[in-house]
Amino acid sequence: MKHRHTFLVFGLFLLAGLLIPDLAFADLVSSLNGVKVKLTGVILPLLSVIGIAVGAISFFTGNPNAKTHIFYAVLGCIFGFGAQAIVDFIAQTVR
Repeated sequence: MKHRHTFLVFGLFLLAGLLIPDLAFADLVSSLNGVKVKLTGVILPLLSVIGIAVGAISFFTGNPNAKTHIFYAVLGCIFGFGAQAIVDFIAQTVR
C-alpha cells in the first residue's frame, strides 16, 4: 500500500513535468535570467519612483531631513534605472 502511494506521487510529478513545458525545460540560467529581468525591469524602477514620491512628500510637509530624503531618492533612481546597465557591465567584466 505504501509503495502504491509513492508510485502515484512520482507519476503525478512526472506527468506535471511533461505537461508543463516551463517546468520540464527549466534550468538555472533561465531562472536567474527571469529574476534579473523582473528586478531590473520592474521592481527597482518602481522603488525608485516611490522613493522620489516619499522625498517630495517629505519636502512639502516641511520635514527637516527632506534634503537627505531627496538625495537618497535620487541615488536610488540612479541605481534603479541604471540597474540593467550596471548588471551588464559586471557580467561583461566577469567574462
